[in-house]
Amino acid sequence: MQPTTVELIAAVLFGLAVIHTFSVKRLEVAAHRLEHGSVGRNILELLGEVEVVFGLWAGVFVTAIALLETPQSAIEYIEGRRTGYSVNLTEPAFVFAIMSMAATRPVIGLATSIVRRLASFLPLPAAAAFFFTTLVVGPLLGGFITGPAAMTVTALILKRRFYDHGMSERFKYATIGTLFVNVSIGGTLTNFAAPPVLMVARKWQWDIEYMLINFGWKATIALSINALVLTLLFRKELSSIVGAGQAKTDDDPRPLPMWLVATHILLMAAVVLYSHH
Repeated sequence: MQPTTVELIAAVLFGLAVIHTFSVKRLEVAAHRLEHGSVGRNILELLGEVEVVFGLWAGVFVTAIALLETPQSAIEYIEGRRTGYSVNLTEPAFVFAIMSMAATRPVIGLATSIVRRLASFLPLPAAAAFFFTTLVVGPLLGGFITGPAAMTVTALILKRRFYDHGMSERFKYATIGTLFVNVSIGGTLTNFAAPPVLMVARKWQWDIEYMLINFGWKATIALSINALVLTLLFRKELSSIVGAGQAKTDDDPRPLPMWLVATHILLMAAVVLYSHH
């Protein structure tokens, strides 16, 4: 059977993606030779992130289909409706999009501000209050912005505010384990975010009110207990970590305009709302 043009392009791009995967370290080293903040350095740093590789080349592939054939053909390929290709890639595309958006500075900055504000009301030391609130509020966001986005936001906050300050290995693993559990159950707050809920919500007629009454409050209590137990177990280490709860460095300390933050939030909401074309 003679391969089609699209199949040949797919093979070439896959090969480039594999080469790119094994070249990320070289790209990272090359980036550090350039001036901080320059366009070239930012591009190389982006290309040097291994998480970006296959999403980037998949984007190139889908664009190639759209240019060679039609945009509708590209959509049909992603959704598994193209003749001879039955694999539905909607969910991976959605996860890639929502995680990329969740990792942006406006979203992380807004989430950090919310956590800091809520933590100020708790009768705990500043670092412990911030840590506890992050492990509660972050996963609960999964009920609105989905689990992958909630995991991205929470993990980046924890990384910058705690992991970068020298946590013990034991504390690191305990934190990431608690985060996995909390994000897993935090999505049950609503009927449209967690995949297990999505699969049955329409058939069993579960709306947001039903989810909150039957699952949401229980999930909130459970993940709050998880976060509190972890905070209490490592309270001494939290109090001893110098700078815990504070970002070690800020790439750009200038405040972001509200219209930019609002635009990011609206775009994330649109991605969640139209996650399945």
